[in-house]
Amino acid sequence: MAVATGREYGLYIGGELVEPASGDARDLTEPATGEPLARAAMAGEADVDSAVEAARGALDGPWGKTPANERSRLLHALADAIAANRKELAELEARNVGKAISSVKAELAQAIENFRFYASAIGSIAGRSNPVGGSLLFYSLKEPVGVAGQIVPWNYPLMMTTWKLAPALAAGCTVVLKPDSATPLTALRLAELAGDVGFPPGVINIVPGPGPVAGAHLVRHPGIDKVAFTGSTATGAEIMRMAAEPIKRLTLELGGKSPNLVFADAELDDAVPSSAWSIYYSAGQSCEARSRILVERPLYDDFVAKFAELAGRIRVGDPLDPETQMGSLVSAAHRDKVHGFVETGRDEGAEVVAGGAPLEGKGAFYPPTVLAKVENRMAVAQEEIFGPVVTVIPFEDEKDAIRIANDTKYGLFATIWTGDPARGHRIASRIKAGQIGINMPYTAFPGIPFGGYKQSGFGRELGIETLDLYLETKSVLVSTGTKPYNPFGL
Repeated sequence: MAVATGREYGLYIGGELVEPASGDARDLTEPATGEPLARAAMAGEADVDSAVEAARGALDGPWGKTPANERSRLLHALADAIAANRKELAELEARNVGKAISSVKAELAQAIENFRFYASAIGSIAGRSNPVGGSLLFYSLKEPVGVAGQIVPWNYPLMMTTWKLAPALAAGCTVVLKPDSATPLTALRLAELAGDVGFPPGVINIVPGPGPVAGAHLVRHPGIDKVAFTGSTATGAEIMRMAAEPIKRLTLELGGKSPNLVFADAELDDAVPSSAWSIYYSAGQSCEARSRILVERPLYDDFVAKFAELAGRIRVGDPLDPETQMGSLVSAAHRDKVHGFVETGRDEGAEVVAGGAPLEGKGAFYPPTVLAKVENRMAVAQEEIFGPVVTVIPFEDEKDAIRIANDTKYGLFATIWTGDPARGHRIASRIKAGQIGINMPYTAFPGIPFGGYKQSGFGRELGIETLDLYLETKSVLVSTGTKPYNPFGL
């Protein structure tokens, strides 16, 4: 195997792996087997201080003097390094997170393209100029916002790390990134690869650690100029409170309860399997998973039967088996939380038509689960379960479908299945979500802005627009005339 078990991972600060000041470390286990995987250092406040100091030193030193074309070259070089090490990274991610390696390989492909996109997008960073009138000329400069504090979740540690790093580095920022304590391994390896290809020490710093300790200190740190967070809405709200007093720039990509609208004129041979993929592809542990399927009532019973049959055919098992379609959940504790939601659904009157009980064995496996006879007011239709559980809700007509789709505090993604193109575009304009898919299940692509409405957050990832979140605009006014100014006529 490419990944040796039992390795000890340090923090990555100032271009090297270092021991934490406190000596704290965490034993990591493979979610799919319950067996030991590695031991990872956990950062405390002193380590965050050191990482911020390293990032500030790089920004004020070699990285701040690195021209745009050299930043572009380094981003391309890092993309090449990820491609060259993709087997190692894929196994490390699959074993640390528990997800199917088939999904991880797709995420790795996007990780590579994220760096390539922003390496090219660097050429779009430019100000503008124009005469103001008379002898005044205006021009603007684009400058990096400074040191970025970034926090990524456990469900996509490698891909989300690239979502955060690529635009920040393209803009010329330096970064202190905190991966989740349970899944830090690929982020640490990625930082090592960045050092190997020539990123100066201190440009990228990785400090896994507890959120209330390392994460909170990172957000509050006076040396951090901008915070970017992906994770739960509750944690995002707390980060907003912490960032409010120092007025830190903030990007939040938060939770979702995304709807999947299926109309009676949809092509079911496409809509049913695509809808299954849309919830189960990452074991439901994805913010934009389409966890609410809204089905036009005449189609409802037939759709539920076909969907439940497909859910039962999904191959659940060893994440490293290339034939596996769905791996384990991230931990036994999270599996129990997911099952608690299913039990709540039963109590509320939902009918479990597939799955609904933890699978036997050591691993944190939970089967693809389908809840029918669900009303949108139920907790299972309103709360983010973050597991392989889907609720199927009937609707009467187009107006009713839009009402139910928007009847949630979230607004991240929505998918529409219909044989009427005009209806697809019409509904897309009325659903309050950051992304809409019409007759296709896929979600995130480099170059296409990704982010949410309402409590799904604000700001956008993956797009050209993301660069602006890491840039300051400075306006410069220049006098081109020869006549002296004397405003008071003195």
